[in-house]
Amino acid sequence: MRILLLGLSVSTLLLGQTPPAETWRFDRLDRLGAHPTHVEGAPRVVETPQGKAVSFDGVRDALFVDVHPLAGAETFTLEVIFRPAADGRPEQRFFHLQETGAPTRLLLETRLLPGGWCLDSFAASSSGSKALIDRQKLHSLGTWHHVAMVYDGTTFRHFVDGVSQGEAAVGLALQAAGRTSVGVRINRVDYFKGEILVARMSRRALAVKEFLPVPR
Repeated sequence: MRILLLGLSVSTLLLGQTPPAETWRFDRLDRLGAHPTHVEGAPRVVETPQGKAVSFDGVRDALFVDVHPLAGAETFTLEVIFRPAADGRPEQRFFHLQETGAPTRLLLETRLLPGGWCLDSFAASSSGSKALIDRQKLHSLGTWHHVAMVYDGTTFRHFVDGVSQGEAAVGLALQAAGRTSVGVRINRVDYFKGEILVARMSRRALAVKEFLPVPR
């Protein structure tokens, strides 16, 4: 019994090293959550009615973090609250998690089109990959939105402001340790113009009712 309890204690301790969710508030430049950042360009902390956010210029501003917060997650939800600028480039990568030394990644992108923007979500793993995009589902520029990609172990989905933008069946292998870039793709192309308020990475598939609230 003592050995069993000790084993349970060790297991609990190990599980505790990986939080079920991480929330990154963009109210400073030197850290995201508990992680120090590498700052490139001149992103700025700005005041908004929703609180502090980080503003990216769409040219060279970016934040890099030496952690992949969803590494090892069998299921997950990645949420971001952001405000895409009306004069950004047609294709922008604004949140990118990638395994070190491999093309395995999770990527949130915008496509700016006449009439607004649509969400482009991409997941790649060693066992499968999938891009989700619907250019008919457009959203307003210059206003706050909540976006989410969700994987429940069999189906990959994405949402804008709690409304489904599409889904597909895919088998995604676990992602290994890696890095995160915000405001640009990790290889420094397709910069994002606008503001980011908060991101949350959960190690389970959240229901829409559990999403972060959309700022008004």
